[in-house]
Amino acid sequence: METLPELLDAVAHDRFPPPDGTVTVLPQLCRRDAGVLAFTAHTVVLTDEDPAWVRATLAAVDCDPLAAPMHPRFLTALLDRTGRTAETVDALWVGTPLPGPPALPLREVADTGHPRVVRARRRRDSVRVWAADGALLVVGRGVGGRLEVALEVDGGGAGVGRGLALAARQLADEPVWAQVSPGNARSSRAFLAAGYRPVGGEVLLSARGGSTGCSGSCS
Repeated sequence: METLPELLDAVAHDRFPPPDGTVTVLPQLCRRDAGVLAFTAHTVVLTDEDPAWVRATLAAVDCDPLAAPMHPRFLTALLDRTGRTAETVDALWVGTPLPGPPALPLREVADTGHPRVVRARRRRDSVRVWAADGALLVVGRGVGGRLEVALEVDGGGAGVGRGLALAARQLADEPVWAQVSPGNARSSRAFLAAGYRPVGGEVLLSARGGSTGCSGSCS
């Protein structure tokens, strides 16, 4: 199995891990990034814990082996063992870069205390923020050094979310990743309309007391 950045780059270009039902355990690239990434019949557990413990705990979960890595019992055991916290299992989307300037009039914001931005800075490095039509576009480097996008639409007309998601692709020169809660249908539709593709699911484990950055090790 390749490194996590190599794996993510391959997935972004529609080259997925073999759908053979296996679980790959990879070490964390830095203290911040731990979790479980699920693709079609192949799961990656990103942790510095003993791989033997991971496999034994998965085998003890009473469910279909394909479902075990995302099963609440395994995730709870992993959280307890690592002393970490988690929020939700997200759908993972990716969009390839696009030429041309964004159609939305974007204004880069140097500093903001908006909760979306504060949250992004806990989870990502090199965060940049743009404001447009009562909304925010937030881009930064997250898991494995990948470029991640988040949107906040507080106002504006119809299609602002789609326009922001599209703008992220136009501002980038590499694949752009989005993590969306499966229940957030509005956000899912915005990314779908902007040409992003669903490629998997993931749950990230956050260190208690705030995550440390990964600059210099994940970029």
